[in-house]
Amino acid sequence: MVEQRYQAVLQVLSGASVTEVAGRFGVSRQAVHRWLGWYREQGLSGLADRSSRPRRSPTQTPAEPVAAWP
Repeated sequence: MVEQRYQAVLQVLSGASVTEVAGRFGVSRQAVHRWLGWYREQGLSGLADRSSRPRRSPTQTPAEPVAAWP
């Protein structure tokens, strides 16, 4: 997966349009833009798979009341 993302980023950086690259790789334009941003911020390691799970859930019930439930 990292290799595919890297190839897409390289093609955009070498002058291909984001729309064209997205079509070649079968992904959305937004995905290619996201990969470009990750690559610019973190380099090759930014293209690695990552969890889509939220880091926190502000509406989650606190653990204390749940533990006290009969």
